[in-house]
Amino acid sequence: MPVNYREGAVILINKPLGWTSFDVVHKVRNLIKNLPTSNLQHPTSKPKVGHAGTLDPLATGILIICTGKETKNADNYQAEEKEYTGTFAIGATTPCYDLEKPIDQWFPTEHITDEKIYSATQQFLGETNQLPPVFSALKVEGKRAYDLARKGKEAKLEPRKITISEFEITSIRKEEKLIKADFRVVCSKGTYIRSLAFDFGKALNSGAYLENLCRTRSGNFRIENAVSMDDLRQKLTVTTE
Repeated sequence: MPVNYREGAVILINKPLGWTSFDVVHKVRNLIKNLPTSNLQHPTSKPKVGHAGTLDPLATGILIICTGKETKNADNYQAEEKEYTGTFAIGATTPCYDLEKPIDQWFPTEHITDEKIYSATQQFLGETNQLPPVFSALKVEGKRAYDLARKGKEAKLEPRKITISEFEITSIRKEEKLIKADFRVVCSKGTYIRSLAFDFGKALNSGAYLENLCRTRSGNFRIENAVSMDDLRQKLTVTTE
């Protein structure tokens, strides 16, 4: 039975690098708008489309897109546990904790051993308080924190309780001034992996930023079941023929 995307569906997208979550929502909405509307009571109505959990532009991985009646369940999907893989670059920091901005400070790494990197993960397990990055979509007095940060204004953010249930370093390699540490993290809603990178650097008496990130799971939804934007475009184009 064909999926009625206007009525209500969950679409698992493997978000492309460089796209915002709202870019994906906008594109999906336009694709659905062009689907056949013969069974709709209001065929000219704007399709309801939203996402269940933001991914930063420089992150890839599973983005849950809800359409129609499923948009009511977006908060439930967003509240579920997440899994990420990625790379920390140890030995430097950036203002936004990832590569959206250039490196602003370098730190020593000669004292950092593989053993210290592996053992540093332990202090982040369980429930902790995490300070979100100033370059975030959180609202401060009605304005997005990243808008204030880009204007050079200070956004006062409060620490938030998060839970990290699994945190492992999967490989370590040294590259010029930096140490690259690949990781896997399972965490609660609201966890900023960019902040985790920054805090991980401090735990090593150095600095660190997030070099790349992929969300591999959100609740029971896994990246293996997600489709690319090109695949979705082709699928919905075929549907209209």
